[in-house]
Amino acid sequence: MTTPTLDPAIAERLKRNDAGLIAAIAQQHDTGEVLMLGWMDDEALRRTLATGRATYYSRSRQEYWRKGDTSGHIQEVLSVSLDCDGDALLVQVNQHGPACHTGTRTCFTGRELPHA
Repeated sequence: MTTPTLDPAIAERLKRNDAGLIAAIAQQHDTGEVLMLGWMDDEALRRTLATGRATYYSRSRQEYWRKGDTSGHIQEVLSVSLDCDGDALLVQVNQHGPACHTGTRTCFTGRELPHA
């Protein structure tokens, strides 16, 4: 049996970084709230599209992780869009519980930078 691969028509549209990854921005589908930034390679994207659950690639652990498998805070994927340059994905999700590993709703809570 052959291992499934990402649809070649999708794969050819992706502009990956030198590590073969593409930025994936998770956004709450109904509020527009930006929840987190993760990284996907072709296999993580294939798993996400095939299962309807967000799967990312951990750069530090060098392994795949499906959001919520250990925390229970799953991301149900409603849609995935590719930006105009082909170098970022927008993953529209229904987030169950906090999105950030720190326990906050988003990974951007309380991290505003001062500006002029």
